[in-house]
Amino acid sequence: MATDVLTPRRVAAARNGDLVVFGVNGFALASWMSRIPDIKQILHLTPGTLSLLLLAVSAGSLVGLPLAGRLAHRYGALTVVRLGLALAMTGELVAAIAVQLGGSPWWVVPGLVFVGLGNGIWDVSQNLEGTRIETALGRAIMPWFHAAFSGGTVVAALIGAVLTALKVPVLLHIGVVVVLSVAAVLWATARFLPAGREDSGHEDGTKPAVRSAWLEPRTLLVGVIVLAAAFAEGTANDWMAVAFVDGHHLSNALGVVAFAVFLVFMTAGRILGTRLLDLYGRVVVLRILFGMAIVGCVLVVFGPVWLAFIGTAVWGVGASLGFPVGMSAAADDPARAPMRLSVVATIGYTAFLAGPPLLGLLGDHFGVLRALVVVGAVSLVAILIVPVTKPHRPVPQP
Repeated sequence: MATDVLTPRRVAAARNGDLVVFGVNGFALASWMSRIPDIKQILHLTPGTLSLLLLAVSAGSLVGLPLAGRLAHRYGALTVVRLGLALAMTGELVAAIAVQLGGSPWWVVPGLVFVGLGNGIWDVSQNLEGTRIETALGRAIMPWFHAAFSGGTVVAALIGAVLTALKVPVLLHIGVVVVLSVAAVLWATARFLPAGREDSGHEDGTKPAVRSAWLEPRTLLVGVIVLAAAFAEGTANDWMAVAFVDGHHLSNALGVVAFAVFLVFMTAGRILGTRLLDLYGRVVVLRILFGMAIVGCVLVVFGPVWLAFIGTAVWGVGASLGFPVGMSAAADDPARAPMRLSVVATIGYTAFLAGPPLLGLLGDHFGVLRALVVVGAVSLVAILIVPVTKPHRPVPQP
């Protein structure tokens, strides 16, 4: 039986591969999101109708999320990330064709369901691979993976702003994104760590009690932290550009620029934040960042345009570390990490995917810009419970 020795070079290759996978995931998703203002105009959508379309993505994702862990356990992260890629890219292409053809917006729904299904499977699987790489390296690097995701979204948003200004058809844009994404992920996943046995059960052959993690108060509260961070990030991804167009009366291209500013500063927060975490710890850093998310939200909603752009930067930094730090906190005990990560990811992605579409319903009544105030309220709740992210020493089991 051949084994793949985990040399430093082998682990570094896996780390680089997962960085690319995270980056492509962000790039592919944000490429679609960057065209939402155009799609809204092409299909003549109200904020409420657009939110219903986004719920199609959420519905697909909420099916994919609970499946991802089981699939990765049985087939390995490499195969499951590729499965998620295939589903998500097929969905983006189908949705782009439906937009290009015009007509009823409901023809876009099947494609968006596949986008959500594929991204749910892809995202959880790449995070699971990230925890294995962290264990092999012996140090926490999860914020770097999420920085790669954010970096991919920044590149996509900037490209989307240019293509929007040049009036490049949505189908041409997304078609090129699909081809590039497939090629990059196939190359990167070939560098993943070999399939391990750490999640197959205990040494005596018994299976771990997967469901019990849902009964752990700390795990659930860490999930709420991740939920708040995911809501702040997901709301900006879905609605920042639209809010600047509808609320601040800017062009579609400038709306995408505001989205790009948010992404640039969120990425910077993830790149620089690991050192701050080492110096000051999770609790202090997260309290400051969630406070910044609240301030940024207020500036975006109530400030003049120039101050609103500054607010997007502050909001971006504030939303940067909650998700990756929550993942690290869930994985403090390696023996329980898979079960706790599954719980925390499910809670977090529920807000990331379902929250922003529901916010669109508020947009029909109060306007998209004013509806963003909800982000500040959710971040305030997170500030109150960040002490649960303190490094957790595992309790020996009897």
